[in-house]
Amino acid sequence: MTTVLEESPAPVDVEEIPVPPGAPAALLRSLIGPHRRRVVVAMLMITVQQAALQAGPLLVALAIDRGIPALRHHDGGPLIAVIAAYLGCAALSTVLQRAFIRLTGLLNQDILLELRTRIFRHAQRLGLDFHERYTSGRIISRATSDVDTLRELLNEGLQELLAVGLSVCYIAVILVVMDWRLGLLALASALPMALLVRMFRRRSSRVYRRSRTAVASVIVRFTETMNGIRPVQAFRRERANLTAFEEVNHQYARANADGLLEMARYVAFSRATANLWITGVVLVGAYLVTDGSLELGVLTGFVLYLRRLYDPIDQLAMFLNSYQSAGAALEKISGLLAHEPSVAEPTAPLPLPATTATGREVSFESVRFAYRTGKEVLPTFSLLLPAGSTTAVVGATGAGKSTLAKLLARFYDPTEGRVLLDGVDLRDLAGPDLRRGVVMVTQESFLFSGTVAENIAVGRPDATRAEIEQAAREIGAHGFISALPDGYDTDVRKRGGRISAGQRQLVAFARALLADPAVLILDEATSSLDVPGEQAVQRAMRTVLAGRTAVIIAHRLSTVEIADRVLVMDAGHIVEDGTPADLITATGRFADLHTAWRDSLV
Repeated sequence: MTTVLEESPAPVDVEEIPVPPGAPAALLRSLIGPHRRRVVVAMLMITVQQAALQAGPLLVALAIDRGIPALRHHDGGPLIAVIAAYLGCAALSTVLQRAFIRLTGLLNQDILLELRTRIFRHAQRLGLDFHERYTSGRIISRATSDVDTLRELLNEGLQELLAVGLSVCYIAVILVVMDWRLGLLALASALPMALLVRMFRRRSSRVYRRSRTAVASVIVRFTETMNGIRPVQAFRRERANLTAFEEVNHQYARANADGLLEMARYVAFSRATANLWITGVVLVGAYLVTDGSLELGVLTGFVLYLRRLYDPIDQLAMFLNSYQSAGAALEKISGLLAHEPSVAEPTAPLPLPATTATGREVSFESVRFAYRTGKEVLPTFSLLLPAGSTTAVVGATGAGKSTLAKLLARFYDPTEGRVLLDGVDLRDLAGPDLRRGVVMVTQESFLFSGTVAENIAVGRPDATRAEIEQAAREIGAHGFISALPDGYDTDVRKRGGRISAGQRQLVAFARALLADPAVLILDEATSSLDVPGEQAVQRAMRTVLAGRTAVIIAHRLSTVEIADRVLVMDAGHIVEDGTPADLITATGRFADLHTAWRDSLV
């Protein structure tokens, strides 16, 4: 059997993640669905508000053609009635607009809150393979800049769209009713306006897709540089990183400039069309007035309505601008949320048998693993780890050690075969049961912002302070924790930067021990410890690992001494299997590794 020496999947361009047909619309429906009642109320409010608002010019026409002539005959009743109706419509429009803005504002915040929560929750569900391909900066972009783009559309654009749409409908009806000849002439402008809108949408949609991709690249570049600031400064990468950042920043600026240019073209042509049409209508209307077939008040109201019909052109352009940008953002968010986790929760989870004093048995049955690129990392193999045993896995970098550990922790599912825990396939276990049963300590030893005690209690949030301190004592971390300024209440700050790498690993050990798993995986977990620290951990581990199944992935052969069994891996194969003592006295790879390690200590 042959294999390729790979421990991580090949990088894949995030833009290759497909967006299923209809996903953006489905996402929008699912967000709005729970708020249908408020949406209906808001629609009724804006419908009545626009009706009250658009009554104004019609009332002006009535005042000119009916109110003023009656006033000449000393009858002020019609004019007073028109004025009262005008003021009443204005007041009703103001009240309803305020209520509409307040209601939709609260509705929009609820929708955006749910959307951010979905992105965060789904990002945590996605498998390790996804996060190794899809950088954190792009996920941050989906939850921040893309959501903010949707916020701008919901808070401002939709109100403008509804107002413009309703006003156009109302005005179209009123114009035809007032004078069908001028009304049809005015409505004929809909054809060139529709062509302009279609052209703008087609051209700008491409621009705003580029814009959303460009802003994500800016966030990715910035996030990666700040997260890696130590190697950046250590290797004097500031100038090179600045050059790379300026490149993506200029791409973002060019995309925004192209979007503004498209909007400027649309506004210029639409204004020119509107002005030409108004001029034509006024000329025809003036001829009809002089001919006696049209009243002056009707022409005055007509002109006022035409201004109301064409004035929102700029607002419509701004909405189309927001709509295109928000459409691109919604597309990218829906693509992320539609991406199914590679490690899925079982639909009908099975319970784990009760834990025994001897831990749990681990079995790899005809397991094979290859990344999505198709390159094989672990060829087909079977392996049994008896309950309560401590197994060390050693080998050169790229031999497949960490991949084996990730399969046991179910960060990945095997391409073929099964991984069993006390006879139960890991794929049939509910996530909480699996995380309680199997805990992995990695060489990264990631700590969250918060106190030392909170970081130790990650695996058991309900643990008492006494239990937290006891775990730290058993692992040998109590001394340095007590010496911190606030002891266990000391804030470790971002990524545990307040304490050393070795101390972070001790805290990670204490966290794992407090969680009390039946299976404990240590993946290079002593790599950052100095010799005294490593010896202290090894002494503690001999007691802690009793009654627990353990897998130790190690480069340092000193860590292997506490193991009952050693597996030597090479190119994905298990090439040696035995006790440390037997393998040291043999003439195989482990004996060579042990001799080289011992010579390095001299």
